[in-house]
Amino acid sequence: MFVQDRSTPAAAEPNIAKPQFKTRTSTLSKQQHDEEEGEGGGLSSCLSQNLFKVLFIVFAVVTLFFLLFLLRSGDTAAFLCLETVSRREIESRIPFPEVQFSSIPTITDTSKFSTFRAERWIVISVSSPPTDSLRDLSKIKGWQLLAIGNADTPKDWQLKGTIFLSLDDQAKLGFRIISYLPYNSYVRKNVGYLFAIQHGAKKIYDADDRVQVIGGDLGKHFDLELVGEAARRETMLQYVHGEVQKKNSSNPGSPVVNPYIHFGQRSVWPRGLPLENVGDLGHEEFYTEVYDGMQFIQQGLSNGLPDVDSVFYFTRKSNFETFDIKFDDNAPRVALPQGLMAPVNSFNTLFLGPAFWGLMLPVSISSMASDVIRGYWAQRILWEMGGLLAVYPPTVHRVDRAESYPFAEEKDLHINVGRLVKFLVAWRSNKRTLFERILHLSYSMAEEGFWTEKDVKFTVAWLLDLLAVGYVQPRLMTLELDRGQTVIGHGDPKEFYPPKLPSMHLGVQEAGTVNSEIGDLIQWRKSFGNVVLIMYCDGSRVNHTALEWKMLYGRIFKRVVILSEQGNPERGVENGGEFQEIYKFLPKLFDRFPNAEGFLFLHDTTILNYWNLLGADKNKLWITDKAILDDCSDVPESWKTKFSNYKDAPAYLKEGAEILRKLIDTLPVHFQVNYKENVGNEKFVVCTSDVFYVPRRFVGDFADLVGHVGDQKLHQKLAVPMFFLAMDSPSNFDSEAFRSMAYRTGKASDPLSFYSVQAAAVHPWTVSADSEFMKLIRAMSSGDPLLLELL
Repeated sequence: MFVQDRSTPAAAEPNIAKPQFKTRTSTLSKQQHDEEEGEGGGLSSCLSQNLFKVLFIVFAVVTLFFLLFLLRSGDTAAFLCLETVSRREIESRIPFPEVQFSSIPTITDTSKFSTFRAERWIVISVSSPPTDSLRDLSKIKGWQLLAIGNADTPKDWQLKGTIFLSLDDQAKLGFRIISYLPYNSYVRKNVGYLFAIQHGAKKIYDADDRVQVIGGDLGKHFDLELVGEAARRETMLQYVHGEVQKKNSSNPGSPVVNPYIHFGQRSVWPRGLPLENVGDLGHEEFYTEVYDGMQFIQQGLSNGLPDVDSVFYFTRKSNFETFDIKFDDNAPRVALPQGLMAPVNSFNTLFLGPAFWGLMLPVSISSMASDVIRGYWAQRILWEMGGLLAVYPPTVHRVDRAESYPFAEEKDLHINVGRLVKFLVAWRSNKRTLFERILHLSYSMAEEGFWTEKDVKFTVAWLLDLLAVGYVQPRLMTLELDRGQTVIGHGDPKEFYPPKLPSMHLGVQEAGTVNSEIGDLIQWRKSFGNVVLIMYCDGSRVNHTALEWKMLYGRIFKRVVILSEQGNPERGVENGGEFQEIYKFLPKLFDRFPNAEGFLFLHDTTILNYWNLLGADKNKLWITDKAILDDCSDVPESWKTKFSNYKDAPAYLKEGAEILRKLIDTLPVHFQVNYKENVGNEKFVVCTSDVFYVPRRFVGDFADLVGHVGDQKLHQKLAVPMFFLAMDSPSNFDSEAFRSMAYRTGKASDPLSFYSVQAAAVHPWTVSADSEFMKLIRAMSSGDPLLLELL
């Protein structure tokens, strides 16, 4: 890896006397000389006498043109080879620091926080005012949030319950590392790490201001205690080095793994994975087990926007799409043995006390590479003390803000990270203490050009500051790093087969020419890829159909949420209560997907032909106000206006009409006026409400109306149309969306008899078994031929 934005100082010209070249004294007489000139030998004589000079000039000119050609032709690899030689010559002159790590004076905090102590810290860097994510982080019970400012941070930055250190505050702490830190970079978190250790830290969660901890409890995701009564005391899976070597036929003996595959996403790779390993999609078929207690660095995964590099970010979606990738929550944590490495980041990683030295973010490389290089460096030193890196299921959710990912700032990653990993695996040291080996490795990395001499000096300052704030360096563990890697015996292989979770951003368009079926799929995905499908399933069949529905519609929509009367986490089913009042559960889902473009509700007895909804306006409300029903004794149309004294109405309609009459008069003025203008004072609307759509701009109004209903038993068939009429006028609905709906009432004999591929939706079609699902797929394949691949 080569360091970007680093200027190499010009070497001083040595004060050496230039050699004096003496010419041979001619013994020819003047007459002989005149005869030679007279014979036309002047040019040849000149060439013969100055042949060395001529050849030297020609060689210099050719060399100059060769270098210019390399630079202009963009042959970066060739130029970098030359640059490597130059850098190594320069870096080889770096003197090895002579440091005494004993009797280091204590650095005492004299700020207002001098007496404050906490064992669990969350350290972040802030450049903008507090976000909702930060407010949530500050409220995590048992953890102290520490915000580190930089040159871009507002001067009045503050957040209740959070310790904030401005640039001025940091300068007063007396740490040696301060003079090495840039003013406008997140690597100033180095100050925060030392501050937390100085104030009693035993666990440090390295985070950023965008993470939303799932469930709001870090203890449910990570192993906070490795010893004692609170420790898990269980075995965990561990990669097997030998099997990795056998499987990676495209890159035999690769010392790096992609942990995203273990958690269900085979087409996604983390930032810092060597690009030559991106094509290794095979999962681990066998694992060994390792006892708890040595995973001093714990890397969590992120749903939504994982930690990916610019290459993935810009080649796996269009510029206007956002990622919402989900990893397998149920996959077991997995450890990496000596000899294997994985990328580690700075926004979702837990460091325990024995690995606090590994928090050091290097300063001489680009900020986009700093945490990843740190992670590889720290993993190598972990082996010297018998420690492990472990990767955990998703612990946070990060929202994709569709921001630019500058490739240039990742140059230090992409150029030669593979060489870095191989270098670290092969590196050895015979130094006597851990800190001496840390310094030795930092020096060796500077010699190889992975970072500069500045980081060697920074390492010295970091280690001295660690000791000055009271950190006790861990002991080395005698290990045979050169012994053979783990081999699976006949009795100890552990099997785990990661599921293939949906990954909608597979860069299909990169293939160039695509057939019409794939082209249609891309078009549907672009249209509905940011719409959440909320599906209610009957409790008697949900356990047999939940996964099938997710497989069917998950190809099209941002997320498919399955609701039923009773939840089933193993099947991904959430408890939404009875269908009659399912609308009351929807605001919770609106809040869960704050960036969704809209929400489409669907009952499992209604089939959605999504290909016929491409023309629907996703900024408007959709409902079946224009879909005509037939053979219905109670409600002859899907959207029917009734008088409040409707005598022959079913009980739920009579009770609902009375609730509606009282409720309407208590609504806020804008809802009340809209409803009465649309319906009148003595009327109400009944709608089947099996399928409807709420765009983002109306979710707030929908939630407010749910709040006004409160605990009153208002049926879905009355509540939903009332909400729609209170939110907007029917003339503004997109009534054409479901006008073509194929609808039959009562018990349908054979749904194939009325199924229409031209309809936007079809009702009823009940799926209770695999055979019925296959029948449905074959029918829908007339509109989406790729569905046949699901059979």
